[in-house]
Amino acid sequence: MIILNVTQSALAGLRISRHTIWGLLAAVVGVLILVWLSQASAGLAMFWLFGLGYGFLVQRSRFCFTSAFRDLFLLQDGRLMKGVLVGLGVATLGFALIMHRAVPDPSQGITGNVYPTGWHTLLGGLLFGTGMVVAGGCASGTLYRMGEGYVAQWIALIGMIVGSFLLALSWEWWWPAVVSRQPKIWFPQVMGWGGAVSITLLVLLGLYLLVVWWETRAGGIVPRREAPAPAATFAERLRAGWETIFVRAWPALLGGAALGVLNILEYLYKKPWGITTAISRWAGWIAYVLGYPAQNLLYYGDKPAGKQLLSHIPWQSGGSLLDWGLIFGAFTAALLAGEFKIRFAPRRRYVQSFLGGVAMGYGARLAMGCNIGGFFSAIPSLALNGWVFGLGLFGGAWIGVQIIKRLP
Repeated sequence: MIILNVTQSALAGLRISRHTIWGLLAAVVGVLILVWLSQASAGLAMFWLFGLGYGFLVQRSRFCFTSAFRDLFLLQDGRLMKGVLVGLGVATLGFALIMHRAVPDPSQGITGNVYPTGWHTLLGGLLFGTGMVVAGGCASGTLYRMGEGYVAQWIALIGMIVGSFLLALSWEWWWPAVVSRQPKIWFPQVMGWGGAVSITLLVLLGLYLLVVWWETRAGGIVPRREAPAPAATFAERLRAGWETIFVRAWPALLGGAALGVLNILEYLYKKPWGITTAISRWAGWIAYVLGYPAQNLLYYGDKPAGKQLLSHIPWQSGGSLLDWGLIFGAFTAALLAGEFKIRFAPRRRYVQSFLGGVAMGYGARLAMGCNIGGFFSAIPSLALNGWVFGLGLFGGAWIGVQIIKRLP
């Protein structure tokens, strides 16, 4: 009885807000879906779980590659870009261990997100980088902002679906004329494991220092926030811990490192993180359901040219469940933080989001990867295509910033 009274007294200061209750209910629903999926397939359940994790992390750290590139040009703010570089470094170390275990002798094969690299990779990066700034979110940023209630990002996703299908229609030319003729350049095959990992990490370190120099030179240093007053009671300590994890935004460096670790875990389980391959299959399935023979398109045919549409039914596809899980994870995190709200925008903003989404969808599938599969998972895969796509992202983001500066 004494223990009960002490506990009640200690917890008396806790007040549970309405948005916290809704967030906890959403978390319960997410777990129930996980249990239901596990009854059908452990693999599907795992991809749903990874999606929830990614959604929670990107929402809590406000981690968007669009902001990372755009803020360098607009605000001389490099916080998110430094988070991206840290995430790439962490993932590089983990990926190297996984890949080395799979292919100790790199001359015997290739593993990871290594794609044909050519001018189409750069063009795809330019289109995607421009589109993500115009649309207001990269592939992962679009999904997590959908979970936060941004209607414009749902329109951007529709644009990505349309852009992916336009690429599928033109893949009949791109694949035989360009993509299939380009080499897959994997650094371990060129300079060995030690050289590939060392040079990748050194370049990432150099870019990190360059970002620090850029924001310092431009006066983009953001002053630190004052630390909150220390908690006095047990209830206050619990509340402070809860707010640190579920309410206050996480530092970008922590978000980037956490995403790098989660990407390593997904690769250890099955494959590196990717987003837009599933979205391109949604485009094919929508066309298929509407009566168009999408399965006959080269893009949706068998490998290596195609993405095997009919063998990846959306509700039985790990990639689809990961993307849906990301949206739901971000939705849950936004509810817990009190940040969920249906947000409408002016009509012209929807047009902007749609057109940006079309450019993202086309560019991502042309380069065979988006800011995640073609960049955040490709550079740690020690693949040249990740760096070429990243160069395109940088140039495209600059173009996108010039466009939005001229928009009303």
